Amino acid sequence: MEFKHTSVLLHETVDAVCVKKNGLYADLTMGGGGHSALILERGGTLYGFDRDAAAIESCEKRFAEMGDRFIPIHRSFEFVKDELKARGVDKLDGAIMDLGVSSYQLDEAERGFSYMNDAPLDMRMDRREQLDAKCVVNTYSEHDLIEVISKYGEEKWAVRIAKFICERREKKPIETTGELVETIKAAIPEGARREGPHPAKRTFQAIRIEVNGELRILDKAVRDCTDMLKKGGRIAVITFHSLEDRIVKNAFNTMAHACVCPPELPVCVCGRRDSVRVITRKPILPSKEELEQNPRSRSAKLRAAEKII
Repeated sequence: MEFKHTSVLLHETVDAVCVKKNGLYADLTMGGGGHSALILERGGTLYGFDRDAAAIESCEKRFAEMGDRFIPIHRSFEFVKDELKARGVDKLDGAIMDLGVSSYQLDEAERGFSYMNDAPLDMRMDRREQLDAKCVVNTYSEHDLIEVISKYGEEKWAVRIAKFICERREKKPIETTGELVETIKAAIPEGARREGPHPAKRTFQAIRIEVNGELRILDKAVRDCTDMLKKGGRIAVITFHSLEDRIVKNAFNTMAHACVCPPELPVCVCGRRDSVRVITRKPILPSKEELEQNPRSRSAKLRAAEKII
């Protein structure tokens, strides 16, 4: 299956980092390469990160004619500083992050990301990692499952879902997405299943986040990436749920308001300097046209900041 993905907020994101010819850029979540392609088209040199081997392979073929203007890196954005410095890169002109699960990962049933297809429980973005969804579902304690599902999925039925998972796995391990969906549906009262999104959506999101450590590494990655920017360089981040958006928003605001002196002091004495200027006071949302063309973009939010020191 070819790695295809409709890039969300494509022009808004690339416009936000003000791509210039011969500038150095990083796409920290390359996926199908939509944002990367536009950066390359505008003359930038791109370091493309992705945890998914299929994404790396696809983009290597797609951008083969770019020569040394495209450098693929098969690793998580958690290691952006290490990987760039190992290649002699001290500063970037811009960076982007698209934190959504790619259409390819959702649509390829065997990856186990989707509650719409029956497949082995997996959900690993990087298949070199040991922890997968099957392990989380079948080995985490009931208490830990409640914490994961409630914290990362913001699921109000987390206690019942965890209880039903533990009861079912005592008889036989839960091995497929279909079995997990059945368990979740059984846990949520019928009346509560009639409204809102698919009953398994929040739990699947929570398990995926746990498997891939998505929120654990996000704050540090945003800060490290921003630290790699030149003065005037920009970072743009697309999030898809409130937990991600809150982390990005707080990271930007903390870097933009570094002083911790009491407000009654006439001058700053802490010595901390603001390092960024927030470009997006409110997040940029998909247009009506984009929502019609790509319903998966409906929860996307774009935030951007500019390095000022």
